[in-house]
Amino acid sequence: MDGVILCVDDEEMILTALEMQLDQMFGSRFAYEFAESAQEACALMDQYEGRECQIIVIITDWLMPGIKGDVFLVKAHQRFPKVVKIMLTGQADQSAIQNAKENAALHRCLTKPWLPEDLREAIESGLAQGRAS
Repeated sequence: MDGVILCVDDEEMILTALEMQLDQMFGSRFAYEFAESAQEACALMDQYEGRECQIIVIITDWLMPGIKGDVFLVKAHQRFPKVVKIMLTGQADQSAIQNAKENAALHRCLTKPWLPEDLREAIESGLAQGRAS
């Protein structure tokens, strides 16, 4: 297993769609974790910190209760700068996207509804970029 992909969205339907698509795309190459809030995602990141199998990709929504996706990614980046960060949203404003790019090394922002092939390409290019640096 190459690592863990963490998906964060407050809509269970989105998480279910991501789980099905990721499993079809990558099968058992990765483990998958799902969180319905940034707080829940932070707790999952705590569980994986220091483990052999680590979180390597975070896919997050922007508009969530509590902490917005860009703020969550900045916090995640401070702890895990090498994790590939992808925002998947229909609502993010440009300042939020810019914040995530500048302060969290956002790899890609995809709009909902997304195309599975765009998601796959974002994950694979992000991981390839990480290996090259």
